[in-house]
Amino acid sequence: MTTPTYTMLIEPQTLAALHAADPALAIVDCRHDLARPDWGSEAFRASHIPGALFAHLDRDLSGPLGPGSGRHPLPDPQRLAATLGRWGIDEQTQIVAYDQGTGAFAARLWWLARFLGHSRVAVLNGGLAAWQRAGLPVSAAPASPRAAHFAAHPHTAWVVSAAELACGLDRGGLVLVDARSADRFAGRNETVDPVAGHIPGARNHPFAENLDGAGRFLEPAQLESRWRGTLSGAAPRSVVSMCGSGVTACHNLLAMELAGLSGARLYAGSWSEWISDPARPVAAGK
Repeated sequence: MTTPTYTMLIEPQTLAALHAADPALAIVDCRHDLARPDWGSEAFRASHIPGALFAHLDRDLSGPLGPGSGRHPLPDPQRLAATLGRWGIDEQTQIVAYDQGTGAFAARLWWLARFLGHSRVAVLNGGLAAWQRAGLPVSAAPASPRAAHFAAHPHTAWVVSAAELACGLDRGGLVLVDARSADRFAGRNETVDPVAGHIPGARNHPFAENLDGAGRFLEPAQLESRWRGTLSGAAPRSVVSMCGSGVTACHNLLAMELAGLSGARLYAGSWSEWISDPARPVAAGK
């Protein structure tokens, strides 16, 4: 029997059954706290979904910081491919990414794997919180994957640079959507970056609006309705997604895929890169 492929979301009970049936499955724990960068790895060592590996946002899912970079630059594709290979992932492997609940960090791995040409990747809907609510087991035992070869085929056109973004906004050909909370977008209560506000012309769609009260993604029809409102008739392929550092922007990209609105791209540097150049314009308010 052919094992089903999951490319967007997977439910806890479905993952539990798949885990029992597919020994090649790669479950990756992406828990993170921006204020406590080591919290995720510490929580993973204490308990995680059995068989899971750990991906650190800063060390594994981001590249090194450099002059003018955002807080979480994209990792070098070949370096990330080597990391995935060490985790036993190849082109046949089903990847399931999870975090503490909302998918805010798991969606980063979802997007990165797809960016490298790997479509068999899904986010655990509701994360570890949903897994535990379902009464499913956790473990502190480390995994021992057998190394594999992951061949990267990056979709470089999926990424928009700051220069391309500025040009597209000037010409009116891009729709920039910011995933940060409404108050940060408006320039209030900024506690992460040294400059408050948003890129002029951007629209705000906080990633939390993709979720229900339990931290699970809304149904596709609900997501489509919300996103149609944000787009206001704009084509999905004209959308560039951003946030503070290119992480929760991937959550919005996943939500758009779930809504059937494919083709949006990522401004990976996002707000933290944009403000590194004081010549770039900044706006405040709604």
